[in-house]
Amino acid sequence: MFKKILKSYDYSLIIVLTMLVIFGLIMVYSASMVSAVQRYEVESDYFFQKQKLNLIISGLVFIVTAWIPYKMLQSNKILVPMVFLSLFGLGSLFVFGHVAGNAQSWFKIGASSLQPSEFVKLCVIIYLSAVYAKKQSYINEFNKGVVPPLAYLVLVVVFVAVQPDVGTAAIICLIAATVVFSSGMSFRNIGKLTGIGLLFAIPCLLIMKGILFSDVRIGRFLAFQDPFQHEQGVGWQLANSYMAVGSGGLKGLGLGQSIQKLGYLPESHTDFIMAVIAEELGIFGVGFVIVCLGYIVLRGIFIGIKCKDPFGSLLAIGISSMVGIQSFINLGGISGVIPLTGVPLPFVSYGGSSLLQLSIAMGILLNISMFVNYEQNYKQKNERTKPETTKKMNGQAFLFRK
Repeated sequence: MFKKILKSYDYSLIIVLTMLVIFGLIMVYSASMVSAVQRYEVESDYFFQKQKLNLIISGLVFIVTAWIPYKMLQSNKILVPMVFLSLFGLGSLFVFGHVAGNAQSWFKIGASSLQPSEFVKLCVIIYLSAVYAKKQSYINEFNKGVVPPLAYLVLVVVFVAVQPDVGTAAIICLIAATVVFSSGMSFRNIGKLTGIGLLFAIPCLLIMKGILFSDVRIGRFLAFQDPFQHEQGVGWQLANSYMAVGSGGLKGLGLGQSIQKLGYLPESHTDFIMAVIAEELGIFGVGFVIVCLGYIVLRGIFIGIKCKDPFGSLLAIGISSMVGIQSFINLGGISGVIPLTGVPLPFVSYGGSSLLQLSIAMGILLNISMFVNYEQNYKQKNERTKPETTKKMNGQAFLFRK
């Protein structure tokens, strides 16, 4: 049994994840070594050492979650405390939260920080997947099967948006929309939800216009339109990101040889780490990251399609969408496709909360994949042995009759 379980794990997913996080660790050191000394006045390997510790802790958590059966997450004994703890954590930020980057989104724990909204993304995926999986028999009854689970989503989005962290709130909405769209409800009900969402969003925008249209956020839109026109102000980061990406070319300047990380790109090891990768390793470095992220997303969707259990299927698709959406928003921001939102690049950017949450999510995804492969292999084995058993039994019956 134990050997069969081990054989059923998706080792291609493990290999790609391992390559990506190790590559990310190397690039965190390269991107942060100068800013660590100049800006933070610490040792050049300070962020590298912290990320290495984050990686060790996250790796252990990944192994544990990959072994625990994902179906346990569907239990009310886990769902109910998870919902209350996530809301309590978000609510506590307004009293005990630490302000950084114009948002009160972190708990300061010694020299480390914890961002609850990162873990809430996964909580939303688990909750919506579990509830809509249980409601499959009446998924198209709008008042009974569609609306009730969304109360939790609305509370979470409001709590995150008023921190204010509009980017993360938007990501949570997009992830939730993916799970809802994949839940099996009719397009009619999806259309109703979209209409209700727009009606709810309009008054929220009016109430929160002071937060949503602050000078910082308006500056991001101005930078998005033409960063070089505002190069000495709000367009500083994006303009230097363009220069980093443009100067990398095909092969890059070489590992550790970035110029823009020498004080020109303030968030070089977090939000703008891909700009440093492009400058130092060129198209090959960027391509490696995009291929790895693309494989994780597509593999997760494939696992979700293969999974016959509605909960496992929705969970896999939700986790895959989370990685894909965050990757697109980060890459779109540094390349000027969309305005900057301050979203880290999954598995690559520096950050303990993000890496830990993603490790939990990947462990769950790997566990779903293991169950899918195990059941498929077991079923195929039964189908191969069944005709032989039937033939043997028929032969024995024939001899007995004679």
